Formats: sequence, C-alpha cells, structure tokens
Amino acid sequence: MKNLILIFLVLSSGILSAQDSRHDKIKALKVALITEALDLSSADAEKFWPVYNAYDEKMDALRSNERKEIHKAFKEDLAKMSEKDANALIDKVQAYKTKELEYRNELIKGLRKVISANKIIQLSKAEEEFKRQLLERFKKHREKG
Repeated sequence: MKNLILIFLVLSSGILSAQDSRHDKIKALKVALITEALDLSSADAEKFWPVYNAYDEKMDALRSNERKEIHKAFKEDLAKMSEKDANALIDKVQAYKTKELEYRNELIKGLRKVISANKIIQLSKAEEEFKRQLLERFKKHREKG
C-alpha cells in the first residue's frame, strides 16, 4: 500500500506542477494523507472516495458561500452594525454551522456502509492531522516571505 501511495505522489506531483494550482496540490496532499492513514484496500478505496469526495465538494461550496456572505460582513465596522443586522448575521453563521453538521452526519452515514467505524474515527484523526500540517506549512511560508 505504501508503494501505491509513493507512486501516486510521484505521478500527482508531476501532474500538479503542470497544473500549477495550489488548491489541487493541497487536495492531493490531503488525499495522500487520508489514504495512508486509513490504509484502505483497493475495494474499500473504490467505495470510500466517491462518498468522501461528494462530502468534500459540498463542504467546499458551503465554505465558499460562507466566505462571500459572512466574512465580508466581518470586514466592516462591527461596532456600527445595527442590532437587526447583527442578529441576521448570527442567524446566518448558525445556519452555516448547522449545514456543516448535516453534511458531516451524511458523510458518516454513507461511510458506515463502506468502511468500519474504526476507519471513520481514523479519518477524523487524519483530517485533523492534515489541518495541523497545512497550518504549519502556511506559518512557515509566511515566516519566509
């Protein structure tokens, strides 16, 4: 399995450098980390990735909308925001958090049909590890430049 991951990384790094897309590189790193952490068989991977990718696409769209709608409001002078607008913003934030939880519940429900509960827990750990590594890389990059 580790040889498969190494081959995937070598091939994807060549493809990704041609595409020169930061988002694609990040996604490839995430896929590699999750694949290695879960140690999925080929049969399990065929079932796992469509379910996970559907979740990931929903979350990307949700985060994109959230950035456009909510984070834009945080750039304004919040002290001057009316109580009505503040309440509306709180409701929007809560709606996005509710949607995130709904998508996560759908993911877990779908994954329970294709991988073990232990692997689902390992997935959560791998996702947290990926976030940690990504933040560390971002921090190092900011310190350099």
